[in-house]
Amino acid sequence: MEHITADKNNIAACGLYCGACRKFLEGKCSGCTNNEKASWCKIRRCCIGNGYHTCAECEREVKECKTYSNFIGKVFALLFNSDRPACISYIKKHGEQAYAEEMATRNCKTIKRK
Repeated sequence: MEHITADKNNIAACGLYCGACRKFLEGKCSGCTNNEKASWCKIRRCCIGNGYHTCAECEREVKECKTYSNFIGKVFALLFNSDRPACISYIKKHGEQAYAEEMATRNCKTIKRK
C-alpha cells in the first residue's frame, strides 16, 4: 500500500477522506470528486450542483440535511463506525487542508463515532 498523503482534493463531498481508502491507494478508484461512477451519490450531486467541494461549504447543518443524513449514510456510519458529521464539523472549523493532514496522520478515512 502506498503512503497516505495529505491532499484536500482527496476529500469526498460527505467528508470522508478518499486519500486513505485502500481502493484509492491501489489505483482502483479515483475518489469521490473524479469518480463518474459515483453519480448515484445524492450528496456528491448536491455539492457539485451548488459549486461546493464538500458539505462544509453549505450553511445548512448536516445533521438536519435530508440529503446528507440519508438511509445509506446511516448504514455506512453503523457499519464503519463513522461520524461523518464530525468530519464536516472538523473541516468547517479547521479547513480542508488541516482535515486532510489529520486524516493522513491518523491513517484513516473518517472520524470514528464515540
